[in-house]
Amino acid sequence: MTATTFDTHKFIRRLRSAGFEEVQAEALVSAFNETNAARELAIKFDRKALEANLIKWAFGLLLTQAVVIAMLVKFL
Repeated sequence: MTATTFDTHKFIRRLRSAGFEEVQAEALVSAFNETNAARELAIKFDRKALEANLIKWAFGLLLTQAVVIAMLVKFL
């Protein structure tokens, strides 16, 4: 996963030019950074869960295939 670059100084300058106070702009940027970090963590967690499910399904299909082949060999 690629990290997203975010220029906090530029964002604060933009908020300040739009009329935000310095403290408000910094608080908003801080909240944005925390939310973004939480989102990236959730994405990593989801990827790990997906990988685990794919491994389970692949193993199950492999096992099923082995059973079917064994049954075909037995009956032929």
